[in-house]
Amino acid sequence: MLRDMAFAYFLGASGLMDGWAIAFKIPNLARRLFGEGAAASSLIPIYSEELHRDPRRANRLALSLVTVVFVLLSAVTVLGEVFIWLYYRFAAAYDNTRLTLALSGVMLPYMVLICVVAILSGVLNAHRHFAAPAAAPMLLNVFILAALCLGGWVLHVPQRIHVFLIAVAVLLAGLAQLGVQLPPLWSRGVCLRPAWDVGSGSFRKVFLLMGPMVLGLTATQINTLVNDFIALWLSGSAQKGQFFTVLGQQMRYPLWEGAVSHLFYAQRLYQFPLGVFGVSLATAVFPVMSAEAARQDFAGLCRTVSRGLRCTVFIALPATVGLLLVSRPLVAILLKRGRFTAADASQTAVTLSFYALGLCGYFAQQVLTRAFYSVQESGTPARSAVLAVAINVVLSLTLVWFLGSGGLAAATAVCSYVQVIILAAVLRRRLGRAVLAGLGTALRDTFVATACMAAVAGGICYLLSERGNGLMLLASVPVGAAVYLAAARLLHIEMLSLLWGARGLKAATAGA
Repeated sequence: MLRDMAFAYFLGASGLMDGWAIAFKIPNLARRLFGEGAAASSLIPIYSEELHRDPRRANRLALSLVTVVFVLLSAVTVLGEVFIWLYYRFAAAYDNTRLTLALSGVMLPYMVLICVVAILSGVLNAHRHFAAPAAAPMLLNVFILAALCLGGWVLHVPQRIHVFLIAVAVLLAGLAQLGVQLPPLWSRGVCLRPAWDVGSGSFRKVFLLMGPMVLGLTATQINTLVNDFIALWLSGSAQKGQFFTVLGQQMRYPLWEGAVSHLFYAQRLYQFPLGVFGVSLATAVFPVMSAEAARQDFAGLCRTVSRGLRCTVFIALPATVGLLLVSRPLVAILLKRGRFTAADASQTAVTLSFYALGLCGYFAQQVLTRAFYSVQESGTPARSAVLAVAINVVLSLTLVWFLGSGGLAAATAVCSYVQVIILAAVLRRRLGRAVLAGLGTALRDTFVATACMAAVAGGICYLLSERGNGLMLLASVPVGAAVYLAAARLLHIEMLSLLWGARGLKAATAGA
């Protein structure tokens, strides 16, 4: 959050920020695809099986996957750098396009580092170690924040140089993230070295699962990147003008320079609860589901998936309503300073509201896709993701003309539910009704508790609307949270026990 506040202060919602956001998202998407997405998620179930049978063979499997991904992504990086240079040299027509390409060229090697880090994090998660993997993104934030403050407050460099300083900090952060994973790996007997055991049955199984997983786990990330490119292409600017020509007809750009930045800041804010709770939940339950699937304990797997979905509802539904209630004061209090204007805050708040509508879908995606991967079935998540991405493109190109950047966010939200409905229906047919056991009751009770929270927090926001954003947030958020927790307690919502630690969780599990 501090990092994004610093971005808003120093770069605002500008063409420079647009270029940096897209350039950074490209290696970040590779992390989702080949790191913590496909490679790590296809590795964990099979690695867990090998760990039970032969730890040395499991160790060699993990090292072989790291080596192969490193070699493949290094080759992709070299080809990417060549393509970027050729496009920059011969095809880039606008200054902002050249800036985006140059920043992409600087940060592209980060793709290799972060994907290796993500796979090693998956290995640690399989050993039930979560601290070092969780520290890796914190290091990235520290390095970026340091570069923002150093360039803006100490060196006072021009903005165009400032963004390149931040890009170099990303590369340094990648090296630091890799270094953090090594000590806990060594303590578990995993020493990082090249291995090439690509002929083993377990390695082939990982790669067969990995292909479809590239889409299955990353549909939302692909959709947000598609949104960014649509926003970039359909944004007017001082250099591009207000109109563009299609089939001989002049049309006004539906967006203006800075739209990609509005999407970036809104994405960061809706991903805050998703990253803190949704991804953490899915990361924690995935090794459990994989172990249950490896033991052929499908009754236990159904219980784990059901608890994961009920927990998703318990957290995501009030988070959705809360973000809708406080989106404007939240964006204003966090971001509206420095180069980030009131108009930027207003547009970002609208975009955030549309993204927030899909929060339950984003949460449920994380649990459901991993349920499929735990039984080593990756085809259904991949097919559902392809459909979701296709629908997202059509909806985005339609809604952007009516809702601006908010239309792009709305398209992503709708597509998250499309994928969830497909995954839940198929999983229920394969594993039985127990996989969704208790979900209806959880939805009903959580809806009632959330309605109580919304009534109280909304009333506070209305009464304090003239007293400033800070006071509105300070009053409505803690009071709304207290009302929600009190209502959940009165309604005996079992997921509330997750907040009270291990004993409460065991009680909830036993009750389920």
